[in-house]
Amino acid sequence: MTSAPSAVLNASWSHLGHDVHCLQRIPDQDVEHGGRQRPALLLVHGFGASTDHWRHNIPKLSLTHEVHAIDLLGFGRSAKPGGLDYGGDLWKDQLVAYVNERIGRPTVIVGNSLGGYAALAAAAALESQSAGVVLLNAAGYFSDEKFSPKPKDMSSRLRQMIGQGLSRDLVVKWLIYPLIQRMIFENLRRPGVIRKTLQQVYIDPANVDDDLIESIRRPSLDPGAFQVFRNVFQARGLRGKAIDELFNDLQAPLLLLWGDGDPWLRNAKAKQDKFRTYAREASLEVKEVLLNAGHCPHDEVPDLVNSELLEWLNGLSIA
Repeated sequence: MTSAPSAVLNASWSHLGHDVHCLQRIPDQDVEHGGRQRPALLLVHGFGASTDHWRHNIPKLSLTHEVHAIDLLGFGRSAKPGGLDYGGDLWKDQLVAYVNERIGRPTVIVGNSLGGYAALAAAAALESQSAGVVLLNAAGYFSDEKFSPKPKDMSSRLRQMIGQGLSRDLVVKWLIYPLIQRMIFENLRRPGVIRKTLQQVYIDPANVDDDLIESIRRPSLDPGAFQVFRNVFQARGLRGKAIDELFNDLQAPLLLLWGDGDPWLRNAKAKQDKFRTYAREASLEVKEVLLNAGHCPHDEVPDLVNSELLEWLNGLSIA
């Protein structure tokens, strides 16, 4: 049975005394599948994005599921206070608290990029309240890898985002000099640069529209946005357990959705192999799907992502 969902509810919630923006959309009637209640869904954006990045997913997914989307602290319409240790542990705790306080029942957490790491960490911590986790081109590191990216690796990423006009040595200095950090940040939040960056990471740029660009630009104007940017790109943004350690803690099924043409996924095949290998070593129930898309498949090929996600959800056994 399927019922039309209610309107999307823009809501606010507080975590650690700071305002958090979230969306909620629930079918007008509780929807069951095979005599069992379907799990709730919590959607978690990546770096620089927000709840707006799920614009093509919420309408479809909420036909059959209770759907929530959240802006991580430091992003979107959520607060960006100084003094917070922005990183994986902060965002994990935020998601765990949201599930416990706002949803209150088994939940599948879906995350892209940086949000994928936070989703996995939260799902592992939630134990029986985790109904599953879906990773879309998730960020993170493995225990056999050096944790902090080398400066030359960070330089390569930044030059790709900004353009090749800056030398590697100049970009590396951003790690040291606040003025250069600020100059790079100001450049990255220009609408034209945002558009160019998105066109680099979407194989098909059809969905790189003005609404998407503005959804990324607007939060970058908030006080505190610059400090969040510095924390993440100074290799502090994912402090926490390694992915393989989180897999060992996870007690829920795992769906890996890869945009196979992601230019930001260095050594893509090797990375995918590691995710697959460590998940199986942890005896997880895992499904993997490769999609013809870039870094953000949920927005680039939403129909494919929605279809794969719903098919996988229908196979879950939730009490």
